[in-house]
Amino acid sequence: MAEEKPGLGARLAKTCLGIDIYERSPHEPLDLGARAAQGIQPAQAYFEDEPTVKEWLLDHRPTIPGTVRYVRSLFPFTTWIYRYNLTWLLGDVIGGITLGFVVVPQAMAYALLAQLSPQYGLYTSFTGAVLYWLFGTAKDIAIGATAVVSLLVGRILSRVGPEHPDIPLDQIAKTISVMSGLILLAFGLLRLDWIIEFIPHVAIAAFVTGASITITLSQAPTMLGIKGVDTRQPAYLVCIDTLKALPRCTVDAAVGLTALFLLHLIKWYCGRMAVRQKHRQRLWDTLSSIRMTFVILLYTLISWLVNRGLALDQVKFRILGPVPTGFQAAGPPSFDPNLIKAIMPDLPAVLIILIIEHIAIGKSFARINNYVVVPSQEIISIGATNFLGPFLGAYPSTGSFTGTAVLSKAGVRTPFAGVYNALILLLALYALTSVFYYIPMASLSGLIIHAVSNLITRPATLHHYWMVSPFEVFVFFVGVVVSVFESLETGIYCTVAISIALLLLRLARTRGRFMGRVRVRRHGNKAADDDDEPDADSDSVEGKTASCSSETHHHHQHHHHNHQHDEDSVSATRSVFLPLDRQDGSNPDIEVEAPYPGVFVYRFSEGYNYLNQAQHIETLTSHIRASTKQAVANQYERPGDRPWNDPAPPKGHAERVATLPLLRAVVLDCSAVNNIDMTAWEGLCDMRAQLDRWASPEPVEWHFAAVNNTWTRRALAAGGFGFPSARHADEWARWRPTCSVAELVERRSGHPGGAAQRDEESAVEGEERRPETREGPSAVTSGTLTPAMEGCGPRPDPDAKVVVGAAVVVGAAKLRKGSTTTGSGEVPLEKMGAVQGVDRPFFHIDLASAVESAVSGAVRRDRRRAMAARAGPAAVGSGSDTEHEGREEVEEAETLTIEEQVVERARD
Repeated sequence: MAEEKPGLGARLAKTCLGIDIYERSPHEPLDLGARAAQGIQPAQAYFEDEPTVKEWLLDHRPTIPGTVRYVRSLFPFTTWIYRYNLTWLLGDVIGGITLGFVVVPQAMAYALLAQLSPQYGLYTSFTGAVLYWLFGTAKDIAIGATAVVSLLVGRILSRVGPEHPDIPLDQIAKTISVMSGLILLAFGLLRLDWIIEFIPHVAIAAFVTGASITITLSQAPTMLGIKGVDTRQPAYLVCIDTLKALPRCTVDAAVGLTALFLLHLIKWYCGRMAVRQKHRQRLWDTLSSIRMTFVILLYTLISWLVNRGLALDQVKFRILGPVPTGFQAAGPPSFDPNLIKAIMPDLPAVLIILIIEHIAIGKSFARINNYVVVPSQEIISIGATNFLGPFLGAYPSTGSFTGTAVLSKAGVRTPFAGVYNALILLLALYALTSVFYYIPMASLSGLIIHAVSNLITRPATLHHYWMVSPFEVFVFFVGVVVSVFESLETGIYCTVAISIALLLLRLARTRGRFMGRVRVRRHGNKAADDDDEPDADSDSVEGKTASCSSETHHHHQHHHHNHQHDEDSVSATRSVFLPLDRQDGSNPDIEVEAPYPGVFVYRFSEGYNYLNQAQHIETLTSHIRASTKQAVANQYERPGDRPWNDPAPPKGHAERVATLPLLRAVVLDCSAVNNIDMTAWEGLCDMRAQLDRWASPEPVEWHFAAVNNTWTRRALAAGGFGFPSARHADEWARWRPTCSVAELVERRSGHPGGAAQRDEESAVEGEERRPETREGPSAVTSGTLTPAMEGCGPRPDPDAKVVVGAAVVVGAAKLRKGSTTTGSGEVPLEKMGAVQGVDRPFFHIDLASAVESAVSGAVRRDRRRAMAARAGPAAVGSGSDTEHEGREEVEEAETLTIEEQVVERARD
């Protein structure tokens, strides 16, 4: 096969930059692929294609079908509007009208909370109701004015308004909304909703609770008719000033307190009757939903009877006053650069609240009503509402908990219910403004206090936090205290900052575990129809590796029932791995032992990255050096020759070290590792260099289990991991491949030879990626040994068989041409193939495979060391009969199981 010449780009890179793009890792042997492929014959070889940057770019490039799907996803209503029917219409009309009666008084009350006229609350809720059905993915969500957002807007207006007295407050509110909408639209269109996952639920709960307390305290003076209290102060100061001013209460207190009491009474009574009369639950839920409208209408009637004919300054208690008819505030918002600059510091808090309040409500009701919301699309919906709403006079809005609960209980069927809600709001704006004139202000304050009382986190929820994560209870109270004693913005920033710091600390200080092996057996839990069957002897299946696969096959392949019945009723013995420090809660009386002296198994618990690499490297290095002895101890003639960083050993150190094993292998369980960065990669390489010097002159084998990301395998291979190193020529000459093989798909597809042909082509392609080993594929496909393969070990014996499961680890000296037993019957080894790339034999599919391979190599080296010691220095490397016998004994050891190897070593 002619060798492919490097292209112009490759030649320029090497000439100008000194980069050889065809160079593999300097640790990688030139004939690795050929030897590995030959070693697993007659099973089929497999070479994994390493990912490339070009492939990554091609995978992420926009395509026409993808663009079409993206555009369609921006308008979810297109998936259901064509199926709209009368049943959906009835549910939406009932839900929309019910919501309209609730929203009208609430929206006006929340506008007052934002320091705006009441009609702005109606404008805000109207735009949310009209626009949401076009972009939303939840049938229950109602977008409109909310208490928390209104309070936050009011705080901003209190700060920015005096700085820009020439700009009306409503213009400032509209500008806040437009700026928020633009940013939210960008977030949604770019699908950046994952950023909100950095805000934990406990931070949301703390903010909402703090906001509820703040809103209640800020509305108390109005409800009691007390004047002169500055409600823009921190909540605790508002509370103090209100308590001091209690003697100045007016008749408004009677209106506000009775309205608040009546709201709670109706809610309690309707809830009790809904439990008692299950058949009328929908009726009682509807009555409870419209209690706010009923109370406001009742007190408006009382106010009209008391204050009719009186001027606004002569009324018995404060009333709402005139409300303009229609959309008289419609128009573009102000884009004054100075105003935008003034509100920018407060925008992050506004955006956080808009997003988390909406998403939290949407996900909660989606779980209740069994559907899924799309967070990025929900962000687009509130972005469009906040961007377009100000042109009709709206201020910032988001999902309303009360409105969403009303829609859900009313039996809404689609998001189109918002349109019917908008019709009620239009009716209120054009026909009921004269009625709004007599609404008592104290009753609106009572309504606000009643609405936010449902948002306070209950003690039962805090107890749940305590049981799950006690530290988050501390975060919760920090957020509430800061919100009450400082400001809501500072409270949300504190909780988010503490939560992110806790996350980073957890990642940076994550602890791995050194694992030991335990032999376990499955006991009980047999199928009901097996209860009367006698149990088979568990020793009959000792060594089988596919008990779980056999069980699955038993349940799904009925025509193999009788064959699988015996296997299912047997308690198979298998290896599991538990932490040696026993800090995992497992039974401490179970004996857990290291898999083999000098072999260390380490499991990453929460990933491996630049934040925690120093912690993992320090733990690994210190433990391994303390648990093994240096192969060649440092000798110093004089005390001054000892380096400053090499402390003198304590008394009795030599005796203790003499009992320690040599370092043989390190097995890393990477099941929790998905990506590896440059810092983590350098840490592994540095640790390997340290441990190689510790174990020198013999190499340390590095085995990796469950590395499931191809980019991570590529990164590790670039550092010389995943295969035996060419720098240790003596060990490389005696290396035997160990891999996992499984039945090829060709046996079930009905196309014999197809999979084998594809596998053969992949082997050729794999070697073509390695120009220096082009002789490999021809040797693999022809079944002959090339000069580079001489000394690889004995040729496969065609007469022996190996018992395997659906996937089993096999070694070169144990793999024989013949047939293997799987859950589906006898399978010739020619019909088996390597599960992973044979040129990366130290990457394993699971921890058991990795440990077996590492122990096998350690046993081989220990036996070789023992043979060499018995033969004496003169026999080593002389080609004598003693050395030949030792080599045969080592090869014989490779055919034993791990348990047998350990026993043999103990006998030696």
